[in-house]
Amino acid sequence: MYNLRLYHDDDQTAFHREALVYFSQCGMSQTLSLGELLRLTSDSAVEDYRERGMSYGFLAEHNIAILVSRLSFRFHAMPQGNQRVNVATWEEKPEALQLKRAYELTDESGGRLVSGLSAWLLVNPATRRIIPTKDFTLRPPRDWEKEHDCLKPGKIILPPDMELWHERTICLSDIDANGHANNSRYGAFVEDALPPAYRNRAFTDFRLNYSREAKLDQKMQVFGKADDEARKLVMAGKTEDGNSFEAELYWK
Repeated sequence: MYNLRLYHDDDQTAFHREALVYFSQCGMSQTLSLGELLRLTSDSAVEDYRERGMSYGFLAEHNIAILVSRLSFRFHAMPQGNQRVNVATWEEKPEALQLKRAYELTDESGGRLVSGLSAWLLVNPATRRIIPTKDFTLRPPRDWEKEHDCLKPGKIILPPDMELWHERTICLSDIDANGHANNSRYGAFVEDALPPAYRNRAFTDFRLNYSREAKLDQKMQVFGKADDEARKLVMAGKTEDGNSFEAELYWK
């Protein structure tokens, strides 16, 4: 992803990242893959903090790691290869244990491509204990929120009769500096588990919840269930430690 421009609004409300979608970031449909969408949005959140003086190293020095816990995206028109996009992201009023962050991806004319909302946990990287958001005093918290054209991140109910759709091993290239599979890799885990009959669906909504860390050399089994009446797929990725993620994909 080639960055064209990085900037904040004059009032510092939102951070913007202009980018070009490359061929290698697209799947067979020539649209941005789920994994690359997660990489683009999470990296934009990290860059927003870095531009405000809160780099990964700075946060680590203050015994803080920020880990995405839940997210939801609505696809109005999935970005395509060789398309320039603007990623806008901003924080909103936090909950007691979760930071809130929104996303809007638009094309060069301002047309909406993807809308999203995510929740993030503050964690002590040594103890893995969750830090209440009121104790995150490195920047003034936002006290407002707006309506979003996407499903709300929330609990995903797993049906009892899910089938094994895919198996994989968590590899070195999946692991980031936090010592677990990077959040963006879960988009690939979901896409790789899609049954052939659903690989060419034009999905409209995607929700993903991160439950437990997936670690190097662990075996992951992805179970799924298709509900054609509700027009959705439900998935769960499991390691020997239990559920690693739950996901939903919807189509019209």
